Amino acid sequence: MPNWVKTIFGLLLLPVLVGAVLTLHRVVLLAGDAFNVWVPFGAGIVCWLVVFLMLPKQTWLYVIGHELTHVVWGWLFGAKVKKFSASSKGGRVVLTRSNFLVVLAPYFFPLYAIIVVSLYLVGNFFWNWSHYVALFHVLLGAAYAFHVTWTWQIIRTRQSDITSQGYYFSAVIIMLGNLVMLLFGISLLAGKPGLLQTLLLWWAETASIFRAVPAIWR
Repeated sequence: MPNWVKTIFGLLLLPVLVGAVLTLHRVVLLAGDAFNVWVPFGAGIVCWLVVFLMLPKQTWLYVIGHELTHVVWGWLFGAKVKKFSASSKGGRVVLTRSNFLVVLAPYFFPLYAIIVVSLYLVGNFFWNWSHYVALFHVLLGAAYAFHVTWTWQIIRTRQSDITSQGYYFSAVIIMLGNLVMLLFGISLLAGKPGLLQTLLLWWAETASIFRAVPAIWR
């Protein structure tokens, strides 16, 4: 897909992006349950920020997660891995097929947070880990903060993933992808609003923006 086509597509996605931002605000308010969810989640974020700012950077951990995310999303689209390398000096993955989602996935898909959620769900299913829910949210907050801090640090440098897709298009997809993760993540973890209600709220917010656009140009 030529970059000029991606730019047009990115412009068309702007109302969807703004709708997601507005929906996120409503979902956070509807989720509630601050003591059981947001307090431990926030504590996890603070713990990670202390580690990130005070201790030596574990670059290799980010690079492994970055390259594995390319692999996971490549598998989702039927790709096979031909080459894989990851170290503190950098990494590289060669897949048999790719697209813009596979290329940009590490910037919006919080792999380590997904791993934390998956491990907790498995443990809760087999061994009833419900009494560890506070610890789970602490670890989830730390894992998500890991994703946000490293993504911010990495995108400030010249990344071939981003330059290959165009800066504007990449920015829209990365922001939209992160918002989608937050919208559905909060819905699943807090239990309210439900996924369907979240989708309906997003649809309503986006539709209102699309209706408002013609009026702006009158």
